[in-house]
Amino acid sequence: MKWQVILFFSMLSLCYVFGQVSYSIPEEMSKGSLVGKIAQDLGLDLKRLKTGKARLHVGNSAEYIELNKERGVLLIKERIDREALCKQTTPCALHFQMILENPIEFYRVTVEITDINDNAPIFKMNDMVFEISESAVKGSKFILEKALDSDVGINGLKSYSLNPTDNFALKLNDNTDGGKEVEMVLEKPLDREKEEQLTLTLTAVDGGEPQLSGTVQIHVTILDVNDNAPVFTQSTYKSSLMENSPKGTQLITVTATDKDDGTNGFVTYSISNNIDGILDLFEIHETSGEVRLIGNVDYETSKHYQLNIKAKDQGGLSNSCKIMFDITDVNDNSPIIDLMSTTQSVPEDSTLKTVVAVMNVHDADSDDNGVVKCFLNDNVPFNIESTSNSFYSIITDSDLDRERASEYNIIVTCSDEGVPSLSSSVTLTLQISDVNDNPPVFERSSYEAYIVENNTPGLSIFTVKATDADWNQNARVSYILEDSSVNGVPVSSYVSVSADSGVIHAVRSFDYEQIKDFYFRVKAQDGGSPPLSSNVTVKIMIQDQNDNPPQVLYPVQTGGSLVAEMVPRSADVGYLVTKVVAVDVDSGQNAWLSYKLQKATDRALFEVGLQNGEIRTIRQVTDKDAVKQRLTVIVEDNGQPSRSATVVVSVAVADSFPEVLSEFTELTHDKEYNDNLTFYLVLALAVVSFLFITCLVVIISVKIYRWRQSRILYHSNLPVIPYYPPRYSDTLGTGTLPHVYNYEVCKTTDSRKSDCKFGRAGSRNRIQSEKSILDEPDSPLEVSYIG
Repeated sequence: MKWQVILFFSMLSLCYVFGQVSYSIPEEMSKGSLVGKIAQDLGLDLKRLKTGKARLHVGNSAEYIELNKERGVLLIKERIDREALCKQTTPCALHFQMILENPIEFYRVTVEITDINDNAPIFKMNDMVFEISESAVKGSKFILEKALDSDVGINGLKSYSLNPTDNFALKLNDNTDGGKEVEMVLEKPLDREKEEQLTLTLTAVDGGEPQLSGTVQIHVTILDVNDNAPVFTQSTYKSSLMENSPKGTQLITVTATDKDDGTNGFVTYSISNNIDGILDLFEIHETSGEVRLIGNVDYETSKHYQLNIKAKDQGGLSNSCKIMFDITDVNDNSPIIDLMSTTQSVPEDSTLKTVVAVMNVHDADSDDNGVVKCFLNDNVPFNIESTSNSFYSIITDSDLDRERASEYNIIVTCSDEGVPSLSSSVTLTLQISDVNDNPPVFERSSYEAYIVENNTPGLSIFTVKATDADWNQNARVSYILEDSSVNGVPVSSYVSVSADSGVIHAVRSFDYEQIKDFYFRVKAQDGGSPPLSSNVTVKIMIQDQNDNPPQVLYPVQTGGSLVAEMVPRSADVGYLVTKVVAVDVDSGQNAWLSYKLQKATDRALFEVGLQNGEIRTIRQVTDKDAVKQRLTVIVEDNGQPSRSATVVVSVAVADSFPEVLSEFTELTHDKEYNDNLTFYLVLALAVVSFLFITCLVVIISVKIYRWRQSRILYHSNLPVIPYYPPRYSDTLGTGTLPHVYNYEVCKTTDSRKSDCKFGRAGSRNRIQSEKSILDEPDSPLEVSYIG
């Protein structure tokens, strides 16, 4: 620019200025627009422009204006922005020269750029921010930033407006430089609690056509003052709380708001109750206001709780509210059963609806949780009835039978109607006392017992057993032998029965050969009042014992002359000499006989049939065989131990009778020997018979005496008198050996029903039950045997 100015003045000093021309154009014209017809305006020919090599000397303006020599006009070369070119300077013009050569001509050109309203007012700041305390007084002023408008003149900045105008008004003040200062004046007090932020719009308007404007946002932050106390959302909060809720349960959250800001609006909470124990149940979070359960609440203890909650800000202002907790009942209490009166036992013949227990049942819960129903366990003959509110009676509802059930465990269960239901139970043990309503019952409808003959008197034969379903004295069974006779003899002379144990004893020694079996009845009677009884038939079967030796019927053994069997010498092998005939009065295998040859003059000549007793020759008789043959045959039974008898058989081996007579003398000597032996045997038999008859007479006398004494007692009306007779010896026995027994008899007024006790040193008893007999029917049973 400096060099252009120097060149311009140099040209002025060298050249002559032939003329000048001025033009006025608006800014922002488009490229190629006509500025002016310079050739015409200067009076120049278009050829002169070409020959003179016309050019513009525009300096910095060369970028805006150009010369069209063909047309002789000035055109817009580039868009002209007056504000960029001249800013606020007015007027705004472009000054340049058009120069011609041959000859040199110099023309001045001035182009004035006029303003158009192409710029709106603008603010340098995007936002204006103010912090104003809500305690600011009315009339307080706040200076605002001014707007800028690049246009000039009428198109420049004209006025300002502020919106909204609830709290502030706009005031314009003139400055010494001709500008205007913009102020915002507080006209209405601020309230941060109503509005923390205010947003105002400042608008600047120019005077152009069309009118343009610019805006800026004014953000006003209202600073807080602690002028508000906390305020709860509710003055009273209500909530329900289930009893037995676990500790830590979140119950309710209270909220208090403080319109103040910052620390002035920071609220803390606390429980202000002064009731004992309330702080042990509830707590409140200091900042969140969350109320939690820290203890155990019980509906049965308290149904309602009231908490006083205090809210306080940091400026010391506070407020309060109440929380009302209604405790909701939970079915947490089982029914309580109180047995007020109970019976330990009840007779089995009690009438229906007999009361055995009275109880009271209550449940601390409420509503359905406290409604209780009671019932008994199944299969008990009792029922439970409600007599009045919460009172129940347990009564019998069917017949009782101690023999079916002597004791009942009555389980009383009471349940409430809560969900889930809770229940309690108690067990009542009730004894059923006995009534004598059952007679004794024998184990079997009849009994059979076996006893071996020749038993010891007093031997235990068998035991009858009867049971009574009753109890104690009513079940104490006594056994009594009923009156009957066996072959015209009272059965009490055969057997006796123990009143306590039911053991049947043999009173005498039995002989199978005299009696093989007999019947009698035993009565079982209980100890009730009146007593009940039943009876059973007992059959005693006598088993044979090998107590009789075989008896030889043939040949007959006498003290007279001996008879000899004759065998001719011409007898063949197997010749039947004779037959030994023997019998045994025992039975069974005890009567099975076998024959054996014990001794013989010539054992090689004869043999005896083992089963039939036939004596036969076993070889041919020769002349060398002696005429006199003496055979000793032994006959044995099959008993255990076996018994035997011997017989001597004389056999004469001869073809004629004279040969037999020649041996007669020798036989006579044998007879004399036998006669001496017979004498001694007869003498011994006479002595034994005398002693036997003497003992028999003594025994019979004693028995007659006892019988007469017992008849006297039997027909008397006196009470039972124990009688202890003296000990005596009895030589009863049908075997080959005598037995001695000691008796101790306890008599009652009915001696035939009495018990007998027998003292037997070294005796051995064997009692066989009917069951064992039935199990082994084919085997003989020895009830007792004394060797």
